Amino acid sequence: MTPTAPPPKLLDRLRHACRVRHYSIRTEDAYHDWAKRFILFHNKRHPNEMAEPEVNTFLTHLAVEGHVAASTQNQALSALLFLYQHVLNRPLDRLCVVRAVRPKRLPVVLSRAEVQRVLSHLTGTPRLIALVLYGGGLRVTECLSLRVHDVDFDRHELLVRHGKGGKDRRTVLPRTAAALLLPHLERVKLLFQHDRTENTPGVHLPDAIGRKYPTAGTQWGWQWVFPSAVLSVDPRSGIRRRHHAHPSAVNRSIVAAAKAAGITKHATAHTLRHAFATHLLEDGQDIRTVQALLGHTSVETTMIYTHVLNKGGMGVRSPADRLLGEDEGGA
Repeated sequence: MTPTAPPPKLLDRLRHACRVRHYSIRTEDAYHDWAKRFILFHNKRHPNEMAEPEVNTFLTHLAVEGHVAASTQNQALSALLFLYQHVLNRPLDRLCVVRAVRPKRLPVVLSRAEVQRVLSHLTGTPRLIALVLYGGGLRVTECLSLRVHDVDFDRHELLVRHGKGGKDRRTVLPRTAAALLLPHLERVKLLFQHDRTENTPGVHLPDAIGRKYPTAGTQWGWQWVFPSAVLSVDPRSGIRRRHHAHPSAVNRSIVAAAKAAGITKHATAHTLRHAFATHLLEDGQDIRTVQALLGHTSVETTMIYTHVLNKGGMGVRSPADRLLGEDEGGA
């Protein structure tokens, strides 16, 4: 008699539930880690033996003892809600959690001159990526997840697939970036042809596409616009293939460029997205248009950029400038 395989472990079931719902690998890893921390916090008790009181205690501990940010506590809460609802089939209710305080912070925004200085300290592919981030208002992962067929040179558009919240949208392809993208893609095509010669497995595909068109990963249109220079092992399939460039490498290059440019603001790759939104509003673009380009669900999220326009605090002119004259500087 063939022995039956042991049932999958809880954390493996959690990963499977994330993959069935097409969650990103980052979300999957985060949910796995929070579930593990929750179990260890309660001395390795199985979550089936626990419920709302234990979840309340853990989340309150994060806020009161751990002093975590509100976003961190929210992520832990989401992970545990997912664990109980989709893995254990025991949805939670009556959560009475001491919530971490979410501070209301304005985004860091670079001026146009500062963006230009950052770009001047970048070269090659990092500069092109930064130009696309600023020129299209993309998140770093959205930019690096672009495929060749997502770039529309005729309409000067970029198609962002499965952005935050799983939404697709279209945004601007700057003409300056388009002029640089054409020779860049020629170089990428040489790398693609090399991979085909070496019979390298095709790039990762969304699950539905991978099942319906299993050979699409070896077709030119599905290749990454910004591929990694080296092959790496896919953490889910274990296949050694070419992935896109890593977000941390992009962020390091932009942070270093801002430092070299003498910019004292805390400038990161995401700061370029803030600059995109702010500069469009300064140019008189309708806020609903900016909302659509950024992919915000609510216009209230986009409204935060109206507080950082280049007209001083709250968009007003200081009475000191009117009294003394802007050129006097108060002397």
